[in-house]
Amino acid sequence: MAKQNNIEQQTESLLQPILDRHQFELVDVEYVKEGSDWYLRAYIDKEGGIAVDDCEAVSRELEKELDARDLVPGAYILEVSSPGLTRALKKEKDYIRNLGKPVEVHTYKPIEGAKEFIGDLLRYDNESVVLDIGPEETEEITIPRSNISVIKQYFVY
Repeated sequence: MAKQNNIEQQTESLLQPILDRHQFELVDVEYVKEGSDWYLRAYIDKEGGIAVDDCEAVSRELEKELDARDLVPGAYILEVSSPGLTRALKKEKDYIRNLGKPVEVHTYKPIEGAKEFIGDLLRYDNESVVLDIGPEETEEITIPRSNISVIKQYFVY
């Protein structure tokens, strides 16, 4: 796990100047094993959304930087993409951006008999998030962050 975190952090450091030049935002970097393959994924965004050409340009530049430093041992697959419409909230700026907006929360343990909640993000801090889950009038629920497996933007299709 420490190796993965180190690769993710170093990749973020290499990626940030590239994104700054393009005026893109770094959403997340993950280095994960799926089956027998390792994936290094970078999720990027910009006002109005990321296009395939944007991802391709960043991927080419990042690949050169990664190869020059031989940062990732062994074979891996590099993916640069948009975080998608229902992206997870991971960083402070994600929470700020989604205040007052609908989010979907999945918990490890049930709260009042449920493990999934959809509601407007009213408040958050280091300990918990507060959602308005009332269909018509405000009905608040406080969810400890330690119990949240994932919190993401909620988008109605």
